[in-house]
Amino acid sequence: MKLLHIDSSPLGQASVSRQLTAAVVQAWQQANPAGEVVYRDVAAVAPAHLDGELLQVAKFGANQDLSPAQQAERALVDSLVGELLAADVVVIGAPMYNFSVPSQLKAYLDRLAQPGRTFRYTESGPQGLAGGRKVVIVSSRGGKYAGTPYEAALDHQEAYLKAFLGFLGLTDVTIVRAEGVAMGPESKAGALEAATTQIGALFLAEAA
Repeated sequence: MKLLHIDSSPLGQASVSRQLTAAVVQAWQQANPAGEVVYRDVAAVAPAHLDGELLQVAKFGANQDLSPAQQAERALVDSLVGELLAADVVVIGAPMYNFSVPSQLKAYLDRLAQPGRTFRYTESGPQGLAGGRKVVIVSSRGGKYAGTPYEAALDHQEAYLKAFLGFLGLTDVTIVRAEGVAMGPESKAGALEAATTQIGALFLAEAA
């Protein structure tokens, strides 16, 4: 068994999402003591935002047709897609920034959408090719949105992630949510307690 652990918050030790993704990974390791963890910090080593040159990589054939920057981009894409497809479980730390995900995480996800590898277009529409693995999204939010009138209008974080992952065929998605963490110490403590309780039950069936 192999787990891919993705962190995207630039806040380091102050990050709620990093604290909770670490707890998810620890719970998985307890249930899968022989399992392997692959870690990628897309905030510390952030993929470049896609520009015109990088977007053309998929259109080129042989490597000799690529510029040095495009060769580096192809190598990065191959590495990131390979990590995803080799994983049985994927844990993504995704804080909400201004109603969406950090731009570093968006740049990472942009590399995962590769025609012929993680999805393809068919006569009946797009088909995801990366299914068969479980995804845990650790969602941290300063305010409270779930179940409120603001959710549909302002949630471009969890909704985007579920839609994007579903496009790739990743439909076995669990969200561990800690929200209201910027609304005072009591609210933050309650959010962390609820998320930690949920994490403790994630892999109980595997440990049994």
